[in-house]
Amino acid sequence: MTDTDDFTQPIYRDDDADERDITNKTVAVLGYGSQGHAHAQNLDDSGVDVVVGLRKSSASWDAAEADGLDVATPVEAAEQADVVSMLVPDTVQPSVYADIEDAIQPGDTLQFAHGFNIHYGQIDPKPGVDVTMIAPKSPGHLVRRNYEAGEGTPALLAVHRDETGEAKSEALAYAQAIGCARAGVLETTFQEETESDLFGEQAVLCGGVTSLIKAGYETLVENGYSPEMAYFECMNEMKLIVDLMYEGGLGEMWDSVSDTAEYGGLVEGDEVVDEHVRENMQETLDRVQNGEFATRWIAENQAGRPSFNQRHHAERNHEIEDVGERLRGLFAWAEQETEREPEKTEAEVRQ
Repeated sequence: MTDTDDFTQPIYRDDDADERDITNKTVAVLGYGSQGHAHAQNLDDSGVDVVVGLRKSSASWDAAEADGLDVATPVEAAEQADVVSMLVPDTVQPSVYADIEDAIQPGDTLQFAHGFNIHYGQIDPKPGVDVTMIAPKSPGHLVRRNYEAGEGTPALLAVHRDETGEAKSEALAYAQAIGCARAGVLETTFQEETESDLFGEQAVLCGGVTSLIKAGYETLVENGYSPEMAYFECMNEMKLIVDLMYEGGLGEMWDSVSDTAEYGGLVEGDEVVDEHVRENMQETLDRVQNGEFATRWIAENQAGRPSFNQRHHAERNHEIEDVGERLRGLFAWAEQETEREPEKTEAEVRQ
């Protein structure tokens, strides 16, 4: 274990795991999208007995078989397994669990990569079943790529229920088998992972950043600057700044930009993202913590996603998307991207 003096929570490595806690078991990986394909292939390469659970009509069935994996229906896969890894989208997990519940026996493990349905009570596993989480902190294609390169991807580990007394050691061995313990596995809880993940997505990563980009773009265009200049300044260069922060934190970013940029950013940044924004963020966190967001999202799906579809359409038709599509054609990497077949995400694989 990494010296916990440097961290607020334990971080586990390969040496902390015993591969026998997973290699002597059968793992059913339900879903073969972004995370599913990576977990299944990494587990298989690590000597774990794996069966992929998919609907017979799934477009991923042939792909999983082509990758050399055994494939069965979700119920059949769960019947064979000691560990059932639930890697289908959050929105379909409850219905999938209802189908496989009778196939999961006391002493088995139901494992997740995100705590939403456990934390908000959409899935209530039967007594006698361990409930754990191994959540890699990157998209599945990087989990697979890093594994093949002999490297690892950091992950989160949580135990919601330990009926056997072996839940944590088994989850850690699973993390080792998919390559995450090479980098480090941080222990957390289902509540902390779920609430911090939802808040981060909404307030910063997927909501806050995109709204900030659009607001900056619109401000420049409304004041007479060209859409192309607005796109470059508010969208294109975002990646350059984020890459610097990813590689070396805020300090690396500030050291890499000009003094003019640093001074302007330090002076004006808090004027834009001010205490009022902080208050809005707290309200966002409150809605996550009290279950209001989860209730609204569940109801949205049950109603056929009317608000989601409207907002999705509006986002795709924002002017910045049209400008960006034309400008990205100027970059060499854009041509390379079009030649590469896009990878399916978990959201595209409806089990």
